[in-house]
Amino acid sequence: MSSAPLRDAERQILTGALRQAPEFAAFRGLSGQLDETAFQHPALVSFYLRHVLEREWLVQRGVDSSLAHVSAARVAAQFIMVEAETLSDTDRAALPEWTNAMAAEISPGPAMLNRVFNLNMALAERLHCVWPWLGTAEALMETGGDIRLARDPQTALNGYGCSHRPRPWAVTFASSTASSSSERGYIAADRARLAVTAALLRGTPPRRAIRHTIEVARRGMAAAFGLTREERVVFAASGTDTELLALALTHLDGATRPILNILIAPEETGRGVPMAACGVHFAVDTALGHEVVCAAPIEGFRPDTSLVKIPLREKSGAVRPQAAVEAEIETVLARGIKAGQRVILHALDLSKTGLLAPSPAFLAHLRATYGNVFDIVLDACQARLSPASLRAYLFLDAVVLITGSKFFTGPPFAGAAILPAAIAARLDTGRLPVGLAAYFGRDEFPARAAAAQALPAQGNYGLALRWHAALAEIKALLRVPPVRRAEILREFGKTVRAAIAANPALTLLEAPPIARTQADETWEILPSLFTFSLRAPHAPQRCLSPDEARRVYFWLNTDLSPLFPAESSVAARICHIGQPVPLAQPSGEGQMGALRVSAGARLISGEPSHRNLPPKARIARECFDLNTVFLKIDLILRHWQRLNAANPMPTYRPARLSHCGRTALV
Repeated sequence: MSSAPLRDAERQILTGALRQAPEFAAFRGLSGQLDETAFQHPALVSFYLRHVLEREWLVQRGVDSSLAHVSAARVAAQFIMVEAETLSDTDRAALPEWTNAMAAEISPGPAMLNRVFNLNMALAERLHCVWPWLGTAEALMETGGDIRLARDPQTALNGYGCSHRPRPWAVTFASSTASSSSERGYIAADRARLAVTAALLRGTPPRRAIRHTIEVARRGMAAAFGLTREERVVFAASGTDTELLALALTHLDGATRPILNILIAPEETGRGVPMAACGVHFAVDTALGHEVVCAAPIEGFRPDTSLVKIPLREKSGAVRPQAAVEAEIETVLARGIKAGQRVILHALDLSKTGLLAPSPAFLAHLRATYGNVFDIVLDACQARLSPASLRAYLFLDAVVLITGSKFFTGPPFAGAAILPAAIAARLDTGRLPVGLAAYFGRDEFPARAAAAQALPAQGNYGLALRWHAALAEIKALLRVPPVRRAEILREFGKTVRAAIAANPALTLLEAPPIARTQADETWEILPSLFTFSLRAPHAPQRCLSPDEARRVYFWLNTDLSPLFPAESSVAARICHIGQPVPLAQPSGEGQMGALRVSAGARLISGEPSHRNLPPKARIARECFDLNTVFLKIDLILRHWQRLNAANPMPTYRPARLSHCGRTALV
């Protein structure tokens, strides 16, 4: 948009469009007066509007007006700096001189706050002390995770190719990996953030304010899954962090036996899972910001932990028969128990490609046969199961690991371990391994967890906000009748199968039926995650390698219309799907990279940006968008050589959207 001054009618249209954006949803109903300065540069109107509305919201919650003004300036500065690459040099020069300093991670200090904003020193000191917990919801949700959560300044996307700020123009079927925040999730996180901000500025100690918002999320989890008072929730930054926690729980029962960890298909869960299951660091940094040495032992974890991996696929890539997998599991389990080891059996519901093993019935058989001499840890991080099925696992005294960031489509890095009563009781005594302090604060654990008292006296604020976003999606999903959920998943599966069948370059890799003997809801036994291989003209004799498939994944998430203007209706669409999974080539020589499209809770409950469509039209729109994914894959494969030479980067938004145009589209 031009920087020419706006007429009154244009001002009303622009501010009206901005106020419909999710970043302004928490302020609906508030009025804020923008002065003439705000309209001299139309691209900066959102900056001034965000400042005015946030300040007014805080003042109405009892915050000192001058303190509210400066806190709101920080939020407005962070808000506009995300958009900096879309601003002209003239617009950037017109921003207040304090913008960069107020957007920075480190406080500019009480003296600068006093000098620039005329904030008295007592209030300036208060703001300085709570600086790490002030900012936009998206900036705060990017904290409390490891390096994968960091936003790339070139693409404005994190390591999962998504954003904590809503991205409604993107076609998203990426719930097998991670999704950008929806408007629904963002608004829930922003409301939680505002409540904490107001409390901090009124003088509430940071830990107390953050602990409260964590407890609100914990109660929301308990209500959503129908948990009893004795069943407890421990939050964790990611699914891999929950694996580390599951191992730590075995250190609380007083046993001194060596640990045997049985992992089912770790190659289809997460890269760091085998390391976490052995009690070693699985990245170069931790959720609490500690730099560590990847694969180095974590202090306090038993060094005599051994690992057995049981694959779910043959070397050819074919899925192994269930009976063979379960027989191997029981053999390894019985041998470990007989040898006097403390056995942890990790079950899988579901894998990256939709595999479930062993069946709930087999787990019940093992529990009945061997009693409580071994632990069951259920990796349900995909979370494609009903509350009833989750409770059935808890009935077997299984620790259930879930995330809010896969099927539930909350922001990435939202993990939790749901503990059955028998395991939760372990938290009442003993001490967790000391090295866990690099990953967890005390407040991620229930208040009465004595074993967590040696952990840092803090809570993971970014994690709490991500769970508030995920809980908004969970609640929306649970409002949809199970019968309707099944109807939508059937339509989704029908569309995927037809699109893959129509393209000879693609092959659907079928997963066996989901064996849920405990299931009482049809939708959770229907496939919601589809995996497929690809062939391209440059190498028709084989499937794309993992590296080549990753390039397809990146290019799907990129506006390709500058390269292919004649096919811009498809090339311009940003499509985010599941990251490639390495599997065996059909020939048995080397690996291929298989891509995935998956249905998430948002497909069932309704993508908020489609709110104006009636139910049938909304599903038709989703199926149209799903077909667009496969049309863009076809475009990429046809133009492989040209794309490989250009190697375009993923983008937060299509190139055609300016700063103001983006907001209007939302």
